[in-house]
Amino acid sequence: MRSRLLAALMSVIGLLAVPACGSGPGPAPGKIKLGFSAWPGWLPWQVAEERGFFKMNGVNVELQYFDSYTDSLTALSTGAIDANSQTLNDTIASVSSGVRQTIVLVNDTSTGNDQIIARDGITSVTDLKGKRVAVEKGTVDHYLLLLALNRAKLQEGDVQLVSTLTDSAAAAFAAGHVDAVGAFAPHTTTALSRPGSGAVTSSAEFPMLIPDHLVVRSELARIRPDLVQRLVNTWFETLAWIEHNPDEAISIMARRAGVSTLAYRAYQPGTTFLTKQENQEAFGTRTLHYRAGQVADFMVDTGLLPDRPSLDGLFDDQFVKAL
Repeated sequence: MRSRLLAALMSVIGLLAVPACGSGPGPAPGKIKLGFSAWPGWLPWQVAEERGFFKMNGVNVELQYFDSYTDSLTALSTGAIDANSQTLNDTIASVSSGVRQTIVLVNDTSTGNDQIIARDGITSVTDLKGKRVAVEKGTVDHYLLLLALNRAKLQEGDVQLVSTLTDSAAAAFAAGHVDAVGAFAPHTTTALSRPGSGAVTSSAEFPMLIPDHLVVRSELARIRPDLVQRLVNTWFETLAWIEHNPDEAISIMARRAGVSTLAYRAYQPGTTFLTKQENQEAFGTRTLHYRAGQVADFMVDTGLLPDRPSLDGLFDDQFVKAL
């Protein structure tokens, strides 16, 4: 659910430009195809859909849920959708392939919901040496594994990497086929169903290194900034509603994630949503630019990227500034 694209990608399909009408939140021409997957930090989009917040903000959204996070990355990169919810490192990987993408919002930062989970008897990252570790290669939890190995003074070659989709990786671990797995919620619930298993590290130990974003095709931000603004406005209105209606919101998000409300509540500490002010500060102080540089350098150093891509134009702060 949260890939490095290994081949050259197709040209992005242009969104038909139609002049905006009016200054209020009335219906705007044009449709945004918005992708998301079952990461807790992105499930508020399901709430926005079911509670009618897109319509209230005058934006015509075709919300597309992806069982495979990697498929959502591919969809944005090939122009099959206009916007997607994805991590910083995966966005940098897409940009390195020559795709034009723009980050317009920080949804959240992972504070524990990305985990490396190991079987009974493995209690630290160091213990992973020589063990079989299942992870979706090139995606966020491969990135987390490399962060953890690096801190433990190990390299990727010190473990036996088993590359498979995240949901399959979690299932393989739960069935006892591998020694450890890199997974994110809700797939962590599947992995932790294995008796005696536990997390040996998580994103909580790497603050702000796994931020999650609303990413749009750069052409959309340039041609129809009004639609992007309405989308950003919808996000924060949805978060405000969730804050005041937590039980109903959790029911909606848990249903979309395919887990119980009890399991979903356990994810809450592991995902920290950023407020309007925190978004404005992150964009305004160039904190995001600095962090993106750090992430890109690490990805090159560990072989996730062949070269450091240009990050010029990756962030567009106009939308959070206008809140």
